[in-house]
Amino acid sequence: MRSIIVYNGKYGATRQYAEWLSQELHIRAVPPQDAAAELAACGLVIMGSSVYIGKLRLSKWLNANAGVLVNKKLLLFVVCGTPPEEKEKLKTYIQSSVPEAVRAQCRIYFLPGRLSYEKLSLTDKFLLRMGALLSGDPNIKQAMLRDYDEVKKENLAELLLEARALSGMAEIGK
Repeated sequence: MRSIIVYNGKYGATRQYAEWLSQELHIRAVPPQDAAAELAACGLVIMGSSVYIGKLRLSKWLNANAGVLVNKKLLLFVVCGTPPEEKEKLKTYIQSSVPEAVRAQCRIYFLPGRLSYEKLSLTDKFLLRMGALLSGDPNIKQAMLRDYDEVKKENLAELLLEARALSGMAEIGK
């Protein structure tokens, strides 16, 4: 089955996960602007996106391609700093960014990301500081401004199993 990985991130964590998936599954990983030509021919589409200001960076692409995606096997990985126990917040990212028809047939994986304050743009530093100030909780404020890097290949274990099962390539990359 022909497959593709489409990803959109801002600071490299999403791209890193997409590259690892590409290596393990032997599937091409491309940014959204490079996916149009082969999307229609694919039976499995793995999509990856970081979250930026509460929305998936892949949101516009998902909406523009919803008609093509609805008849495919779909996996979506979302890379963010939101802890897994904040299920309602994670759910809002999906509801605000993924068309309902796509959501209905898409298995979604939330993967931890990274934050390197030094690498942020001035705008993103400002937005992060404002968000931390508005949180009102000193513990949350401190946590929001702390560097972290949880991007690890082993975070992809479940997604890899599902992708192999959907594509019929259970032995690839083992």
